[in-house]
Amino acid sequence: MKHDWKPGNMIYPLPAVLVTCGKAPEEYAVLTIAWVGTLCSDPPMCYIAVRPERHSFAVLERNREFVINLTTEEMARATDWCGVRSGRDHDKFKEAGLTPGPASIVQAPLIEESPLCIECRAREILPLGSHHVFVSDVLNVRADDRYLHPATGKFDLSAALPLVYSHGEYFALGRKIGKFGWSVEKKRGK
Repeated sequence: MKHDWKPGNMIYPLPAVLVTCGKAPEEYAVLTIAWVGTLCSDPPMCYIAVRPERHSFAVLERNREFVINLTTEEMARATDWCGVRSGRDHDKFKEAGLTPGPASIVQAPLIEESPLCIECRAREILPLGSHHVFVSDVLNVRADDRYLHPATGKFDLSAALPLVYSHGEYFALGRKIGKFGWSVEKKRGK
């Protein structure tokens, strides 16, 4: 039997990411976001949804450039900490033990501890209610070579033990059960 609930966002799990922004060290900001996702593959586009009252919102709105830093089990404490503390009162990079590094294209810093950093520029900011959505172009992706397969060069995110958010809780991703298209793939040798 199914039950009706009031409307709400129950699309879980989502990646728990750290978004970094700011053009200079004195304005660098870090915020934890789970309302993040893919919009388009060609051209590559994504979004982040941010509450206007967040300290980082003004920096994001002014500069329109940011980095989506994927997180790992090892980064779980810093990810949560950056989500419950305000940049108005804390130097999140320093206090969370995160290392800002230079991005390749955008002026915002990336997080050196992140396995994958996605450099973005907002093309549009949509006020939708509790959150504003930054509809953004993906300008560059930086992958940590610790997670590249030595023979193929393919990025192995599962080796980084990614962190996801689900209805107020953080989880590690489970075991792999297949790849895209495995349900219709023909078995070899038969």
